[in-house]
Parts: sequence; C-alpha cells; structure tokens
Amino acid sequence: MRDNWVVIKDLSYYRAGKPIFKKVNFNIPQGKITAIMGPSGCGKTTLLRLIGGQLSPRRGEIFVNEKNIPRLSRRQLYHARQDMGLLFQSGALFTNLSVFENVAFPLREHTHLPEEFIHDLVLLKLEAVGLRGARNLMPYALSGGMARRVALARTIVFDPKLIMYDEPFTGLDPLSMGAISKLIKELNEILGVTSILVSHDVQETLKIADYVYMISEGHIMGEGTPEEITKHTSPWIQQFIRGLPDGVVRFHYPAQNYQEDLLGES
Repeated sequence: MRDNWVVIKDLSYYRAGKPIFKKVNFNIPQGKITAIMGPSGCGKTTLLRLIGGQLSPRRGEIFVNEKNIPRLSRRQLYHARQDMGLLFQSGALFTNLSVFENVAFPLREHTHLPEEFIHDLVLLKLEAVGLRGARNLMPYALSGGMARRVALARTIVFDPKLIMYDEPFTGLDPLSMGAISKLIKELNEILGVTSILVSHDVQETLKIADYVYMISEGHIMGEGTPEEITKHTSPWIQQFIRGLPDGVVRFHYPAQNYQEDLLGES
C-alpha cells in the first residue's frame, strides 16, 4: 500500500437508491497523475468527495496515506485533509477579495503566521502559477483561465501531498487549457505530489496523465496508461475517446417504432 497514496477497495456508493459505484477498486500511485475519466454524471466528482470524506460509502474502504477515511473521527479527518488540496471546477474564488487575499485566506484562517511570512508565501504561490503581477486584481477582472490559476495557487498554499482536480479544463479556451495542463504537470513533478485528475476532456488529460481509469454506470470500464487506453479493444472506450456520436452508447434514446409513433399506433 505504501507505493499507492490512495487505495480504494470494494467501494459501493448509492444516491437516491441508484448505484454510483458497485464494488470498484482504485490504486492511486504516489507521485503520479492518475486520471478518472467518464461521461458526465458517472460519479467522477462523487469519487473525490468520498476520498475527501465529504461523503461516506455504503461499503468498502478508502485509504489515503494509509488512513481509512470513512472510519476517522471528525478531528482525525480534519488533520488528514491538511494533506489534501482540491481545485474546484468553478474555481470558487471569493468575489469580494482580491487575488492576493483569496490566496492568503486559508493561511489567515488556519495558521497564526505573521503577515510578513504570509505576504512572501502568497507571492511565491502566485509566481508558481504565473500571476504574481495580478495580485491586486479582483475576480471579476480575471479571465476564466486566470481565475482557475488563482484557485490553483490557493490550493497549493499549504503544500498538500495530494491534489485533486475537479474538471480543471471545463469552459477554458485552448490557450488557458494549455496553461492549466502545463501547470498540473509541472507542479506534480516539482512538488512531488500525488494528483487525481477528474475530467472528460480526452485530449488534454491523456497528454499529462500517467495512468487512467475509465468509469461508467458504476463500474471501471477499463484502465491503463494513456497509450494502453488509446489502443484499448473496448468498443465503449473507443467511442468515448474518439467522441463518436453513436455506438455502444446509442444516439437515440430507446423509443417505440418511429412510424408507429407518428401514426399514433401503440
């Protein structure tokens, strides 16, 4: 288990009686970028919430750094989360705080560091994402890509050992997408962190991931390196990564015969 920062065993989770995961197993290796891919609504973000302890599974075990997350007390979970960072899909910046104050916020809330130290640390993190010069801007003045980068600076302000990215490429133009992709890869290598990347953006994800899990309908449909996924024989995986409109997942929702439907026949 020591080679894997996150180990998930026989995980089952239901929402409103519907199975989201059915006895699935994941191994997230330390120091690597592991991608969780699949169509919208398949449970990718739910998986991150389960790892972070926001949700509890019906059954199964979720180990993060050898700690069984569902069995931790509130105090123990709080300490375990100090080693985790989460980049929200929306960025989730405070709209009434400047870029500098957004990144400084968790330091002021959870530490007693002197202002001089907070100042230097915030600038260090903003420099890492290329936005030290934007420290005084308000969120409304930022592009989507810049806002995502500020959120990333805030995510790494405590130097987490595990960073979880929830759809980091959604809504970004190609230039911003390339910048975020580059940052995720570089931060993983420079900081030596373990990264979990949740996304349905095939091209960008396969460029930077070390290992990929493809999930749908509560199951792992396939797994492997990006090269192995690209060559996978599963028709479902091929349809997904190639963006085919019809295949295993049908274009038409199940319905009665079209002619009979037009004629009102039952």
